[in-house]
Amino acid sequence: MTFTWTLWLALFGLIFGHGLPGAVVGGITGFIIDSLRQGQRRRVTPPSGGYVSPLFALLGAVAKSDGRVSEAEIAVAERVMQRMGLENGQRKLAITAFNAGKQPEFNVTPAIEELRRWVGLRRDHAFPVLDVVIETVLAEGNPPPEKMAILRQLAFALRVSDMELMALMAMKGYAWNASAGGSRGHGGYGNGGYVPPQRNTQGPDPYTVLGISRSVDDRAVKRAYRKLISEHHPDRLGDLPEAMRKQAESRASEINAAYERIKAERGFK
Repeated sequence: MTFTWTLWLALFGLIFGHGLPGAVVGGITGFIIDSLRQGQRRRVTPPSGGYVSPLFALLGAVAKSDGRVSEAEIAVAERVMQRMGLENGQRKLAITAFNAGKQPEFNVTPAIEELRRWVGLRRDHAFPVLDVVIETVLAEGNPPPEKMAILRQLAFALRVSDMELMALMAMKGYAWNASAGGSRGHGGYGNGGYVPPQRNTQGPDPYTVLGISRSVDDRAVKRAYRKLISEHHPDRLGDLPEAMRKQAESRASEINAAYERIKAERGFK
């Protein structure tokens, strides 16, 4: 922690605040300012590596939530470790955490809270974390309610809305099934939820990717695109781990591709 404001305000108080009493008041005021600035820096920049244990514990819990851990879900965890380039110590930590998350008595809430603290105020850091969990949720295809419940609990903790979560899943080929009868609130899903749409060569529905309906006007399309790309652009991610940065780059490409498809369809620039 630096004491720039503490020193400057103490000096200011000494000169202009009638000596020692002014210096004391100025120093206390400066110390409070320095403490607040330090706290803000900690919230804005996540500590390096602080996500590994809670993230992989959550992946294990998601995998086990329907009663069994499949080879596909284990393969997802392995791919994530490889993409993140975890060193031996971090890899062992990730495996231990994944195995802990598979235990019947594991409580996902503390792990989600750790990830929430790690993300802090950086919502743009929340999306790469959700991307990794979504991979496990979708590892076996159409996800059961147990997996979706954990995913939505995490999204809610990271201040990501249902619409934004739907867009993230749409980028992986899934879309909300409005006829499934599930709840759209944060209370739970009910039966149904996210289901795989009909695949096509053009990729996921571009309107779902942007989180808008087809009935909106061109101005709303542009506004939705600008908001999404500002939140997901890799240049805004600071010191995010390289693997998660690559995921953010892929997501930004999906957003741009969706916007270009809508522009071509509607004929605006």
